[in-house]
Amino acid sequence: MLANLGHLLGGKVAAGLMSLVYLVLVTHRLGAADYGVLVLVNAYAVLLGSVVAFSGFHGVVRFGGLALEAGDRAGFARIVRCMAVVELACGLVAILVAAAFVPLVGARLGWSPDTIRIAIPYSLAIIATVRATPQGLLQIAGRFDLIGLHHAVSPLIRLIGATGIWFAGGGLTGFIAVWLVAAIAEGLAMWGLALVAWRRLAPDQPLRGPWRGALRDTPGMTRFVLITNFDITIRELAPNLAPLTVGWLLGPAAAGLLALAQRATSLLAQPTALLSQASYAVLAAQVARGDLSGLRHTVWRSAGVALTVAIPIVLVLAIGGDRLLVLLGGASFAGGTMLLILIATARAAGLASAPLAAGLTALGLPGRSMTVGLVTSLALYPALPLLLWMLGTDGAGWHALLQSVVAAVALAAMVRTDARDRPA
Repeated sequence: MLANLGHLLGGKVAAGLMSLVYLVLVTHRLGAADYGVLVLVNAYAVLLGSVVAFSGFHGVVRFGGLALEAGDRAGFARIVRCMAVVELACGLVAILVAAAFVPLVGARLGWSPDTIRIAIPYSLAIIATVRATPQGLLQIAGRFDLIGLHHAVSPLIRLIGATGIWFAGGGLTGFIAVWLVAAIAEGLAMWGLALVAWRRLAPDQPLRGPWRGALRDTPGMTRFVLITNFDITIRELAPNLAPLTVGWLLGPAAAGLLALAQRATSLLAQPTALLSQASYAVLAAQVARGDLSGLRHTVWRSAGVALTVAIPIVLVLAIGGDRLLVLLGGASFAGGTMLLILIATARAAGLASAPLAAGLTALGLPGRSMTVGLVTSLALYPALPLLLWMLGTDGAGWHALLQSVVAAVALAAMVRTDARDRPA
């Protein structure tokens, strides 16, 4: 698991360095308000992509992996094709829905007519989210090095484009165009890299072939993929909905400050998803062998390592938070220290939760994780507008911390109960 995580972190380190450079260019050029508009345009597309689109990741890893273990390469290929077709079809629907609602949403979020016009084609950025099936292929093949390489695709394009816009004296429209190109490249690149895994896992199977009936003919697969997709949607709903809610109630400048605080704590946020990816395949293999004691050990140790890494980072951000925000974004971002500390603490709790959720999914109990996500993302969402009204932008930080702590405690209790040794 640590080896897999190392490959993923290698790509993220390179991506993080590039992101830091283009972030400074963009925030200093645009200021808090226009940077907030850029954030809201991107958040809107990502939100629609996460809600409407479909992820074939868990279905490919779990049931595709079982088919390969049984030596059924044709069945494996059929499952992968089915997941790919469904994911691509849902992605197309998400793009059309996002484009249709841009004029209505953009006007309420304070976008200018020019921004609304470019935000309509920006719906194509949803392509960046339509890549779960090929990522599952790469995971089964053990090509975490290629997944790590993929992490640098979007930041590299953003860096090159942002540098060009900076020297050309461009503004918000230019940066939105660069972000769109980077998103499209991010999605397409993953499908291209997955061909390497396909040739290794199913060398005798064509890319185009039978796919219908894979869900129907694979026992338990339909329910599993529906639950895991709903879980993913719920988990991604809160972080994508938060900046839009802040922008809706407090304006683009507040959304820009929140986005910069989130970016400043990305050192804690990025490993959360990476740890979940790196651990899922390992934990699923332990479950397949019936090694539940090994799974428990792996889950708890991973959570402990995550907290050990996260706590010192939170302390550093607490000490130099305001200086960091001004350094990254300029004077218009001053005064966000408390927001930064709260978000960093929430990220730390989320980092510890990642292996817990992966362990429940590997046990074939994605409904447990889904329930936690449903409570923290939807049931606690009404508290966000109230906290924003009472505390201003800091309310978003308190809301994120509340969600993360509740999720961590609930997931820990479920793992403790469900990962006990029992008959296969």
